[in-house]
Amino acid sequence: MTGYLMRCIGLMMIASAAMILGCTPVGYYAQSIHGQWDILVRSQPITDVIRQPETTDAVKRRLAQVLEIRRFASDALSLPDNDSYTRYADLGRRYAVWNVFAAPEFSLTPEQWCFPIIGCVVYRGYFKLEDAQRFAARLEGQGKDVFIGGVPAYSTLGWFTDPMLNTVMHYSDEDLAGLVFHELAHQMIYVKDDSVFNESFATTVELEGVRRWIQAGSDASRINAYRERKDRDRKVIALILKYKERLSQLYATDREAAWMRTQKRALIVKLREQFRALVATWEGYDRFAQWFSGPINNAKLAAVVAYHDLVPAFQALLTRHRGDLGKFFAEAKQLASLSKDARNARLRAEL
Repeated sequence: MTGYLMRCIGLMMIASAAMILGCTPVGYYAQSIHGQWDILVRSQPITDVIRQPETTDAVKRRLAQVLEIRRFASDALSLPDNDSYTRYADLGRRYAVWNVFAAPEFSLTPEQWCFPIIGCVVYRGYFKLEDAQRFAARLEGQGKDVFIGGVPAYSTLGWFTDPMLNTVMHYSDEDLAGLVFHELAHQMIYVKDDSVFNESFATTVELEGVRRWIQAGSDASRINAYRERKDRDRKVIALILKYKERLSQLYATDREAAWMRTQKRALIVKLREQFRALVATWEGYDRFAQWFSGPINNAKLAAVVAYHDLVPAFQALLTRHRGDLGKFFAEAKQLASLSKDARNARLRAEL
């Protein structure tokens, strides 16, 4: 057995022992361990995959690009220099995991689930869609708003060597680079019990990293196209967050349930209408089409908030440090050592 697999087995044993001590049902941990183990044993060094005769030329080119992106992450962005994203695994499915988000009918405060090591997060991840659907149905039976989101890749926070997955090989060059930068940022800074801080920090690193990666390629047309796409994304996210605030104000009225239910539906209808009006002239833009095509509820809105709520504050912090990533990372780590209320106050003060 290879040294890589021996290390994985050791880490899995530690993780298993820690998980048994948690309050979440053992069955959930069992599927988590099995799913993670399946990814690890499927993974191979990218250099080996490239040399294999059955690997298509298209996959070889893509994986070679992954290695270039990986080097850029450490050399130019000072992100963790380890073996993550130097291996490849084909899972034979569209997503790596499916995350279940939930929130009360009249609240945008998401449910949280707590686990050993990583702390509390605002979702539960499942390696099989049917398992996620069963858990979601149970939450819906309790009267909660529920959203299931497919996740093409995730970070194990450095506990394991995260491989590149087939689930993201269809990404654009920029999105593929952004994924690597985002997940490595999680390995650099991760705060237990604060999903919004973690995801907003990683999203900020992703956006800045992709900008620098494109710029290093000296392709002005790609830089302009990426800026335009991200500007449009920002406007859509700002619209979603605006209606999140309007719904929060509605729920704060604490009126009778039937009245709030009617008003909630009306606000969601207006959100859809304003989205259609916003993107009407953006030819070829479809990045949020799937999000808006399905049901919109508090859980789905809470998932967006987790990834973007503090991004403007982090970007302001980076600007204050004149783009110096070393100083930005140092202050982000200092913020991570504070209480949740204190670091949120500090970040909000950047705006």
